[in-house]
Amino acid sequence: MLDKVSTSPRKRTAKWLGAAAVAALIAGGAVESGLVAPSPAHAELRSMSQPVQNVPSFADVIDQVKPAVVAVKVKVQNVADRDDDGDGQQFSMPDLPPGHPMERFFRQFRDQMPGRGDRGPRQERPRQFGQSLGSGFFISADGYVVTNNHVVDNGSEVQITMDDGKTLDAKVIGTDEKTDLALLKVEGKDFPYVRLAGQKARIGDWVVAIGNPFGLGGTVTAGIVSAQHRDIGAGPYDDFIQIDASVNKGNSGGPTFNLAGEVVGVNTAIFSPSGGNVGIAFAIPSSTVESVVASLKDKGSVTRGFIGVQMQPVTKEIAEAIGLKEPKGALVAEAIKDSPAAKAGIRTGDTIIAVDGQTINEAKDLSRKVATVAPGKSLSLTLWREGKERTVTLEVGSQPKGV
Repeated sequence: MLDKVSTSPRKRTAKWLGAAAVAALIAGGAVESGLVAPSPAHAELRSMSQPVQNVPSFADVIDQVKPAVVAVKVKVQNVADRDDDGDGQQFSMPDLPPGHPMERFFRQFRDQMPGRGDRGPRQERPRQFGQSLGSGFFISADGYVVTNNHVVDNGSEVQITMDDGKTLDAKVIGTDEKTDLALLKVEGKDFPYVRLAGQKARIGDWVVAIGNPFGLGGTVTAGIVSAQHRDIGAGPYDDFIQIDASVNKGNSGGPTFNLAGEVVGVNTAIFSPSGGNVGIAFAIPSSTVESVVASLKDKGSVTRGFIGVQMQPVTKEIAEAIGLKEPKGALVAEAIKDSPAAKAGIRTGDTIIAVDGQTINEAKDLSRKVATVAPGKSLSLTLWREGKERTVTLEVGSQPKGV
């Protein structure tokens, strides 16, 4: 779930900025009038005839996609109320379930706040029975709905509320904790639905987020794609889109659209040192959603490939020491006993620089690539060992639980 919003405006800052802006305008006008003679009348007409740049309207896109967006209400058991740290600080931990992959990221930031370290460990409130609110969206006419795993985790009952106010019971088809995605199903047909974008959004593209923040269903906000491939420390599969559209608690699981009405991401977290929206939100990219949802629909879970290596990044110093021209690849710290990697002869000190001919730039690239390969399939790895390239072929295993 997402952080609370602080509603306290900073009036003094706003007034100061306003005064500064007026002063700048006055000063600018004074300087200009002292150096430049008044322009003739035809110059003013020429200036007014310049084309006015249109501000985009999102109305047509919203009319098209909003009926497919739903509010998700979950009856949950044993969920700790963790919205407020209770220490008088402005930071609020997101309302995430225990063990959620993003919990470490937000906890680490909180612990680094000034004065935090001398107050001792934070005390959790007693667990209680409650309700979880989130968002979701239809991806098919026969009732499949995508949302976040942390929205439905520990849920005993799940309901969705459509844009027209109709409430329907939903069944959890499958969840994937590692990517924080879940697939629901409601009975019925001819539901309005939206499509996942086939191409990733570009930095600077306009986006529209629709969801159920604080229970206000059908709320629309807009912004741009601020960054790509964000790693927030949630795990080896971090590859988030960063957007500046306003995203709040209750938006979890809701879609972010491009101007073609396609889903480019699923909103899952915000960064909020003040407890309110600061224009930094993270969405799971549509490419990840597509592959995970297909697996959940097919078998209710996600099976990932596994080769069995502990690895670390290749720094500039390591690259120089082992004779690589540039820091790239994944340095093998250990090949787990009896794993596919160990059986293929991979050993500590090897650097995996390519998989099936595709360059591995960072260690996390290897994790992502291997995870997409079905167990039982062959994989060709290019190694850097003792100053030379070597190629080994192995059979991919199935990722054990808890890895």
